[in-house]
Amino acid sequence: MKRLASLTLQGLVAVLPVGLTVYLIYWLLLTMESIAGTALRTLLPRDWYFTGLGLLSALMLLALVGLLVNAYAIRHLLRLGDTLLSSIPLVKSVHGAIQDVLRAFSIVDKKQADSVVLVELQENMRLIGFVTARFPPGKLRGAHGENIVGVYLPMSYQLGGYTVYLPAENLQRLDISVEEAMRIAVTGGIQSPGSD
Repeated sequence: MKRLASLTLQGLVAVLPVGLTVYLIYWLLLTMESIAGTALRTLLPRDWYFTGLGLLSALMLLALVGLLVNAYAIRHLLRLGDTLLSSIPLVKSVHGAIQDVLRAFSIVDKKQADSVVLVELQENMRLIGFVTARFPPGKLRGAHGENIVGVYLPMSYQLGGYTVYLPAENLQRLDISVEEAMRIAVTGGIQSPGSD
């Protein structure tokens, strides 16, 4: 009986990540089709609409928004919107938290080779960190203008972490990609199959 339970658990561990990923993609595409399709059916004649047009329209709209975000006027409007949302008491907490989460994940987009570092807390205790600020504001440097950098230390299995300011000489650069380091940190050090 224990052998059967063990095999069942191994099968679940093998199938669950793939199944959840496929389902999440399916759900996302279906939701995009549903929302955009509903809008299109109210705007277009009935015989012009076909299944999939909503999804295509949603993808084109997202690409257009991505293109517009790079325009100066749109970036200015987005900054004004951020400023407005940041001035409303309850909304600014939610808006700020969402921005922080997105900034944490945008670390992965950085191409800097030395942004993954090892932080030694005690003699035999080390954490993976990501350099987020090479030149933090002067107030954080102390009275002697120390050469410190901002380092984000992610927590495992959840969204969150700590930003600490440490002397640059106390950091050890790791020769791994940001994606690999983030995977190691977020999964608690559990390596996926095929990794070294």
